[in-house]
Parts: sequence; structure tokens; C-alpha cells
Amino acid sequence: MQGKEQKAPLGALWNSIQSWLFPELEDELGELSKKHRLFIAVCEMSSPDEHMGRYRWCGIGCPPHGRLAMFKAFVAKAVWNFGTTRMLLDAILHQPTLRRLCGWESVGEVPSESTFSRAFAEFSADGLAQKVHGVMVKRLHGDKLVGHVSRDSTAIHAREKAAHKPAEGEVPKQPRRRGRRRRSDPPATPPEPTRLQRQLGRGLHENIEELPSACSWGCKRNSRGRTEYWRGYKAHLDVADGDIPISFILSAASMHDSQAAIPLAQMSAERIVNLYDLADAAYDAREIRQMSERLGHVALIDRNARRAQPEGFSPAEAVRYRERNSVERVNSHLHDEHGGRHVRVRGAAKVAAHLSFGLLVIAAEQMLRMLL
Repeated sequence: MQGKEQKAPLGALWNSIQSWLFPELEDELGELSKKHRLFIAVCEMSSPDEHMGRYRWCGIGCPPHGRLAMFKAFVAKAVWNFGTTRMLLDAILHQPTLRRLCGWESVGEVPSESTFSRAFAEFSADGLAQKVHGVMVKRLHGDKLVGHVSRDSTAIHAREKAAHKPAEGEVPKQPRRRGRRRRSDPPATPPEPTRLQRQLGRGLHENIEELPSACSWGCKRNSRGRTEYWRGYKAHLDVADGDIPISFILSAASMHDSQAAIPLAQMSAERIVNLYDLADAAYDAREIRQMSERLGHVALIDRNARRAQPEGFSPAEAVRYRERNSVERVNSHLHDEHGGRHVRVRGAAKVAAHLSFGLLVIAAEQMLRMLL
């Protein structure tokens, strides 16, 4: 009996949801569909009410609409994969079960579409969805030892203009003189450290602040060997065993994948403990391997074919490297079922918030699948 009482936080939470919350809600609202159950589980696992302190009314001016209900509504948008906020609002107005699960008893209590837009702008500026996702992963999955963390990026198409590149200075660079340097010439200035070299000596916040985040044009070689171009952003993900998204960073589409590897590793290290870092040849850099070693991980990174005499994996490492497919599955899951193809907002902050709601749903869904 003592062993049964000491349950894991996720297992105890799911047992209470399944044995108590679902029956109570079905007695009150009627039969719940599979989507309704997933929505309830995500809201209970993420506990968004713990993050609503700064949005409460302070007693000045007109009381605002409850932000907790609106946060749950955006979670519902990711669960049902609604393309626009107008589709979400229409579903809330015409589906009493969904409306009451969000927190509105009557149709008259539902805010307007413009109020939803203002609330989403507040959530985006505060990074609320990212914070809720990070706290949920750390609380429900941080006590487990994760074998592999797979790292990759995916293209995010945006409906906005690409940012203009800054104009180069008018002063032309002096051509470098060929041959050996003369004794009378001043010594050559040492090259500036690269971004990866700077990232090794800085913290997570400074590394993220340096990454470009404006909308731009990007290109990437797909699985068929063809180069694809898109306008928008890149979503960089760290995914644990079981297809659970652990960390997420949004950057400009033109940024190389390797530039987000060290910040992702730092962010994931704050939330979970893992043994192996899996990545493709785009992350083959000495600094990335040094960061994995510094964190106590084993880096299984495919060698870049441009390097001379690329080293292959041992048979055991090759078997472990196959687990990298988990990040590809999460990318497809995000695009197909949780809003990755329906980015209608503009600006890096809002796009990141939109994707974070989808990743929040995926993380909760995959954690529950590990229990079933």
C-alpha cells in the first residue's frame, strides 16, 4: 500500500482526471468526445491558473475579461486545429460543451474577436504559452531520466513581408595583400569570434537575444534532396523519447540550424536530464559537441560530408541514432494537427505563441500516451 501511495506526479494526476473529473463533467455536460477529453487533460496538466496573477484586475478602470478562460480557448484552438480565431469563436458560441469547459456559462459572456486579439497580443508579449509549456515539462517529466533528445528545425510559412537586410557601409574593405607579411606591416588583427564561440561563454538569455527573429527568406534541402524556399521563420525543437517536445526556439528562416543548438541545449538542461544529444549533419560543429560534453551528454551528430574523411557511427551508436526520427514526427504532428500550417498572425512573438500552444498540446498528449 505504501508503494501505491507514492505515485509519480503525472500518474497521480491522470488517475484523478480519469476517475473523478471526467465522470463529474459528463454528469454535468453530457458525454465527452475524444477531443474534449484531451482538452481537459491539457488544461489540468498545464495548470494555466498558476500563471494568471499579472492579468487579474487591480481595481482601476473597467474589469477586463477573464484571461484564464481566453487562455483555455487558445488551447482549444490548438486541440481542434482551428485555422483562425474567428473559427474558434464560432465554435465556442455554437458548442455549449466547449464554451462551458473554457469557463463561460452563457453566450453573452464570450468576448468579442477584438478582445481575443488583444489578449493574444498580451500572451505573446509575455511569452506565456512558452512559460506554461516549460513549467509543465519540468514538473511532470523533469524527474525522469531521458535517454535521447533529438534536435532539428522545421519551416514555418508566414503571411508577412520579409524584413529588409541592413544596408552595407559605403567604405569598401581594403583588399588583402597576397604573400607573406612584411616586417614593417602591422600585425594582422585576430578574427572576431563566431556566434557559436560566443555562445559557449554566455547564458541562455543572452544567447537567445542574439538570434535573429525577423521574418526572412529561408531555404532547406528536403528528404528528396531538393532545395525548398519559403518566407517566414524556423522552429527549432528539442524532442525527448516518446515524441515529447521539451524546448522550442523561433528564429528567422535565414538562420542556420546550428546557431540554435547551444541555446536549445541550455534550455533543455534546465528542464530535464538526458544522456544523448542526437542531430543531423547540420549541427556538426566543435562548439556544439563541447556544449554537450559540458552538460554531461554524449553527442551523436552525423558528420558533415564536406569534411575530409567523415567518421561513421559504431553499430551501437547507429542504433541509437535512429531515435532521431522522433523530432521529425513531432514536426509533422505540429503541422498537420496543431496549427503549424495555419499561421495567420504576424511578428515573431505572436508566431512563437501560436506554435507554443500547439507544442503544449503535443507534449501533454504524448505524456499521456506513455501511461496508456
